Amino acid sequence: MRMKSLVVLSATAILGAALGWAAAAASYQKTGTVKEVAPDSFTLDLGKEAWRFYTDGGTAGKDALKVGDKVTVTYKQVATKIEAKAAAKAPAKKK
Repeated sequence: MRMKSLVVLSATAILGAALGWAAAAASYQKTGTVKEVAPDSFTLDLGKEAWRFYTDGGTAGKDALKVGDKVTVTYKQVATKIEAKAAAKAPAKKK
């Protein structure tokens, strides 16, 4: 029984650490002028390029955005889906 408890406790600790690491994804910032505002996104003019940021119900400050405002956006890059493809096999060498 002690061994089973130890295994469950270890697995829980490992899972907790993995989830904590994933939640601590790096944050980045961009500062620029709001070029366009849509219900679910906005475009930020960064000078030499423009970036579109998508928003959702949890995005703080999105209701106050107005074209022409200078804003700083804090964002995270998070993968939403990954599809793995098998690597191509190298042809066998002739002897």
